[in-house]
Amino acid sequence: MARTTVAALLVLAAYAAAAAFGEIQYRVARVRDVTPAYNRVDSANRYQPPSLEHWMGTDNLGRDVALRLVQGARIAFHVGIITSLIAIPLGVLLGLVGGYFGGWPDAIVNWLCATVASMPGLLFILAVSLVVGRGLPGIYLGIGLTTWVGTCRTIRAEVIKHRDRAYVQAAKTLGYSAPRIMFRHILPNVAHIILIQFSIRFPSAVATEVFISFLGIGVQGEPSWGIMINNARLRLWQGVWWEMAFTTAAIFLLVLVFNHLADVLRDRLDPALRNER
Repeated sequence: MARTTVAALLVLAAYAAAAAFGEIQYRVARVRDVTPAYNRVDSANRYQPPSLEHWMGTDNLGRDVALRLVQGARIAFHVGIITSLIAIPLGVLLGLVGGYFGGWPDAIVNWLCATVASMPGLLFILAVSLVVGRGLPGIYLGIGLTTWVGTCRTIRAEVIKHRDRAYVQAAKTLGYSAPRIMFRHILPNVAHIILIQFSIRFPSAVATEVFISFLGIGVQGEPSWGIMINNARLRLWQGVWWEMAFTTAAIFLLVLVFNHLADVLRDRLDPALRNER
């Protein structure tokens, strides 16, 4: 395994550990019904630069930027994982149906893909948020229901290549049902696409949530990275650079790590690339 891949995995593990710590901190504060440390106002320590006491400084209300950054990681992992659990199964199911059966089922799947892809994603997420309510549930549904198209099209194309192969024809000859052939025979042979799609979708969903929260539509009352950037930009002219710098670096590093891991997974799991090597 290349050193860059090992480094990427270590960085990802650090993000996951930070998100887990943030989740524990968040849950404990809710159970105790107290204001969590990352939301605790300390007017005497406003705009403190990075120091031993506050590694990443404090914001305009004296809140510790490092603790808030950890909570941003927690929210990012929630968004990346939950939206993937909505989008990827939906895309895989529709891709299997359209690719395997062809005909009018495939026409319906293609129509659904074209319809969803033609809708402005941000406006759709905004509409869902207005119906469900502002906050994370609306973001989960909005992002999940607008980002399954790429997975569906990729799975469909792979299933079309597999449905005429010998092992599928043999399963049909033995009288196996279509669901069994799709899920027990074809799906394991295209499962590598799911891992690749997850590694691509995760940072994309995080970036979408950051942008939505930056606009004030998303997370409410919690330190999302988008909210932190929106708050920090107003104080750059005062020389308060640390909140913006550390938040931007956290987003950049997470996206970079997932992009690298997506490339590694594609190189190792894609049969076409393996055959070329």
